[in-house]
Amino acid sequence: MCPLNSEDSLLKELGAEHTANEIAAQPELWLKIFRQIIEDKERISSFLNDVLPGVSKIILTGAGTSAYIGLSLNGSFSRNLKVHTDAVATTDLVSHPKDYFFNHETIMLVSFARSGNSPESTAVVALADKLCKKCFHLVITCDAQGRLARCQSKSTKFIILLPPEANDKSLAMTGSYSGMLLCGFLVARLKDIETLAPQIDFLHEYGMKILDHYAPRLKEIASLDFNRVVFLGSGPFYGTATESQLKLQELTDGIIICKNDSYLGFRHGPKAVTNENTLLVFIFSNNRYVQQYERDLVLSMKRGKKALFTIGIYECQVNGLEFDLGIQLSDSGTHLDEELLTICDILPGQLLGFFKSLALGLKPDAPSESGAISRVVENVNIYNY
Repeated sequence: MCPLNSEDSLLKELGAEHTANEIAAQPELWLKIFRQIIEDKERISSFLNDVLPGVSKIILTGAGTSAYIGLSLNGSFSRNLKVHTDAVATTDLVSHPKDYFFNHETIMLVSFARSGNSPESTAVVALADKLCKKCFHLVITCDAQGRLARCQSKSTKFIILLPPEANDKSLAMTGSYSGMLLCGFLVARLKDIETLAPQIDFLHEYGMKILDHYAPRLKEIASLDFNRVVFLGSGPFYGTATESQLKLQELTDGIIICKNDSYLGFRHGPKAVTNENTLLVFIFSNNRYVQQYERDLVLSMKRGKKALFTIGIYECQVNGLEFDLGIQLSDSGTHLDEELLTICDILPGQLLGFFKSLALGLKPDAPSESGAISRVVENVNIYNY
């Protein structure tokens, strides 16, 4: 039985009710979002067909967790929409707009936001309109009443609103992150979206397997005495590793220090952070070419300081590698698109953060005891450019 399925009264007492329910509800949310985008295909296609022929660049953006969605999707957008795509956080676009917005370019700005109430979200819309030759806006959000959804733009603005349950009530983004990530992937693959139905079913199956089969083990691991965690992922999984480290660090109020890197990047110095108090999480691609580099890095970790515990997350077993915990998603040799695999691969990081938060005596729904972090970042001054 998944340890998230506790009595609501107990979860409420622990300050964990919303986070537990929002993590556990994600596989069903994915199915619902897929059905929604299928039903909305004609409207979305009409928008893309109208704007893409004149677009020279796409920017995927958001603040914090929402920014990491772009790290997993920029390759999919570039390949499928045939337009160069960059992932740039709103926090970078606001401080250095001249490095990204040019008056000779027509762009499509794809904004991801749970509430859309971060000051940077609306500031970027205004900056893009002001500095680009033309900017088309695609907003993917979980809150119809958020400032991003309601703000005015002098250019075409198209909104995709996710189901209400994607709008997390807890501080940490869980369902909103994976839901917007899936939505973005489906937009990039809109032309052949019907063919993705079998993969979405497997995605749901993988998510349920993590929750039902591996969550109890992750709860045990969260009780170990580690004080630093490293998440490794390459390509679209770099976004997963980035979000995983934030989630664990957020939910433990910064008590656990986390780092993320790519497999090849980790060799160039950052590998030095590993010690006997480190939890190492390897998030594997299912691309055999990529796995060659990932496998080499794992084998190289046998030299030097040993980690306290290692976790491997993979669709199918990676030859010759063993971990203290191996999270294997497929028993039948199924093969998801890499970007789809990133969606379920976020669950172990969310679960580790949730259980470690409880182990430290914190409240996962509101883990920041000092109030240093909040559900929506406040008191950010936006200056005239």
